[in-house]
Amino acid sequence: MKKFVLIFSLPLILLASDNSRDLYFKNACNSCHGMYAEGMGASPRLQGIREDILLRRLKDLQQGKARSAFGSIMISFAKALDENQTIEMAKYLSNLKKPENEDYYEREFDTAGGGTS
Repeated sequence: MKKFVLIFSLPLILLASDNSRDLYFKNACNSCHGMYAEGMGASPRLQGIREDILLRRLKDLQQGKARSAFGSIMISFAKALDENQTIEMAKYLSNLKKPENEDYYEREFDTAGGGTS
């Protein structure tokens, strides 16, 4: 019976993960927090933070509580999430990991080009 439940619940878990990832990119979270929520510049790392901490922080933002001037930007983003999306996002970010073999930010570019983008 346990195997039966696990087999049929796994696709739902994976679907929730895909929905959360889509929500992360749809809301442009990656533009400040990075592709894997690893943090960029003044935007903090969210990747791998405990789910309960992330959930509490998102709920604080939804209530208009910001800890810094940059945090005030997040209030409107957090308020756009409904209750289920808030829970999904906290779960997604807490389990998110940057792939070991990904060198996305470490690539070297040839700067001897023709001056065009």
